[in-house]
Amino acid sequence: MYRIVTVEREYGCGGGEIARLVADRLGWKLWDNELTEEIAKMANVDPATVRSCDERVDSTFSRLSKIFWRGSYERSMPLDRTFDADDMVQLVQQVLQKASEEGKSVFVGRGAPFLLRERRDAFHVFLYAPRAEKIRRLRETGKSTREAEEAVDSVDGDRIYFVKHYFGADWPTRSLYHMMINTVMGNENVASLILDTMRRLKPAPAVK
Repeated sequence: MYRIVTVEREYGCGGGEIARLVADRLGWKLWDNELTEEIAKMANVDPATVRSCDERVDSTFSRLSKIFWRGSYERSMPLDRTFDADDMVQLVQQVLQKASEEGKSVFVGRGAPFLLRERRDAFHVFLYAPRAEKIRRLRETGKSTREAEEAVDSVDGDRIYFVKHYFGADWPTRSLYHMMINTVMGNENVASLILDTMRRLKPAPAVK
């Protein structure tokens, strides 16, 4: 029986909304913005600081700044001067490990399929969509066409680099996922397909 769902997604394809539908129908806890809030609490930083590191690798300037502040005499400076993607990944791993032991959780992005790849009770999904569909969805959230195009063309590039840097893998790593779904069929249909497949598919047996 699956006790965990991870949802990896292309930016703009509706992955967050679909993950929430899956969590609501299962009655499980969703870890999306909730994960950001939990990490901010653990690190004692503003959630905006965590979002700035979300699925991105720090720039050279950021890394040099981190070394400078941690090596300086100003030990009382706020932690958000030194909080970076390295810190975020470590805290994500802690939260995922604890939450996955409790089960009944749906995780969105943040390297969850890689961090939980050894768990047989985790069901992994990758969501994608045609570029035009992603731009359409983003425009519905209030973005201009230009903003939507720029985001679609850049955010997934950050995710590719993030996964390569921290996990030494390609994004997406197709062998990780039980399903890869085009969300152009609509959020409700995608959520239903995920849940139906989870019920039909039994977790793989442990390797002895």
